[in-house]
Amino acid sequence: QVQLVESGGGLVQAGDSLRLSCAASGRTFSNFAMGWFRQAPGKEREFVASISWSAVNTDYADSVKDRFTISRDNVKNTMYLHMNVLKPEDTAVYYCAAALYFRDLAVRSRGAYTYWGQGTQVTVSS
Repeated sequence: QVQLVESGGGLVQAGDSLRLSCAASGRTFSNFAMGWFRQAPGKEREFVASISWSAVNTDYADSVKDRFTISRDNVKNTMYLHMNVLKPEDTAVYYCAAALYFRDLAVRSRGAYTYWGQGTQVTVSS
């Protein structure tokens, strides 16, 4: 079992920055890949970014590439999402997830993720 808790969401203005954190517990954090997804009202949950256990491999959705950076600290059992130049269309609930069977890959597929956090709201005003 893996417990994931997101934090760092909030209300910001367009152009601002925000850093989300995902604290993991329950199993060895460095044993699995991690990812961030988001879900806006009335829309499907979509991939944002992912990172392999070693952070060597990362992947980003086109919509956030060059603005968001995913990272992880395997000593602190925490993953981060640094979000810069935020836009109103970034408004969503952001979820972190753990992919227990994809340690060395940065995966996009929701089906690859076994455990999910409860989400943190990010609202970007124009």
